[in-house]
Amino acid sequence: MKPAWLNKKISLRDCVGLREILKRRGLNTVCEEAQCPNIGECFSKRQATFLILGKVCTRGCRFCGVKKGVPLAVDSDEPQRIADCIIELELKHVVITSVTRDDLSDYGAGAFVETIKAIKRVNNKITVEVLIPDFNAEIDPLRLLVESQPNIIAHNLETVPRLYKEVRKGASYERSLKVFNILKSSTPSIPLKSGVMLGLGEGEEEVCQVFDDLVKAGCSYLSIGQYLAPGNSSFPVKEYLMPEIFERYREKALSAGFRFVKSAPYVRSSYMAHEYC
Repeated sequence: MKPAWLNKKISLRDCVGLREILKRRGLNTVCEEAQCPNIGECFSKRQATFLILGKVCTRGCRFCGVKKGVPLAVDSDEPQRIADCIIELELKHVVITSVTRDDLSDYGAGAFVETIKAIKRVNNKITVEVLIPDFNAEIDPLRLLVESQPNIIAHNLETVPRLYKEVRKGASYERSLKVFNILKSSTPSIPLKSGVMLGLGEGEEEVCQVFDDLVKAGCSYLSIGQYLAPGNSSFPVKEYLMPEIFERYREKALSAGFRFVKSAPYVRSSYMAHEYC
C-alpha cells in the first residue's frame, strides 16, 4: 500500500480535452504510454511530452510502462503534426522524447532533428527540450542532434549502476555516461539534463556517486522522483521514500555541482520542465 504522501488522484475528466486534440492529430505522448501519475495535472494545463517514433520500444526496461516489441515504420509526417499541435496549444516550452529504436540505423536521431526543425520553422522562440535514448552512444547520431540546436538535451540514467541488469535490460550505465561526455565535447553551450528514480533498492552512497558522475560528465540539470511500478509485471517498488529524504537528496545534488534540481516523490524528468530554463 502506498503511503499517505503518495495520494495524487488522476482525473480522467481533466484529460479529455487534450486527448481529443492529440487523437485528432494522430500524436502520442509519454504521459499516456508510460502511465505518468501527473497526467491529469499536466493535461488540464494543455501540457504534454510528445512521444515520437511510435509507441513500441525495442528494449525491455522493467521500470517502464511503454510497450515492448517490434515497432512500426517511421512516420515522416509526424514532425509537422507535432509543430502544428504545439501552435494550437500555444506552448512556449516543449519536451520531445521517443521510444528506443535500436532497429534504425541512426537510432531515431533523424526524427528528433526533423521535429526540432519543424517546431523552429513555425516559431523559433519556442524552447525545445529533447529527452533522448542513448543512440548506442554513437558519435554521428549525437552530433546530428546537436547540429539541430535544441535548447536542452536530456538523457535519463534512471538508477544506480548496480541495478541496471535487473531494471534496464539492454541499457548500460557506462554507455549513458558516454552520451553525456560526447554531448559535452560537442556542444558545451547546450545545457544537459538527467533524471533518476528512487525506491528501486539503491543506497545513498550509490545515488551520490551517480550525482558526481553526472556532474563530471557535464550535466547541469537533474530530476529526482519516486519510482512507481506501472504494472504487476514491472520491477517491484522496494521502498517509498519520505518527502524530506527527497529534499535531502536535492541539497546533496546541488552540493555536487548541479545548477538546478527538482526532487520530490512525483517529480518526473519532463514534469514542469519549463522551470529548469
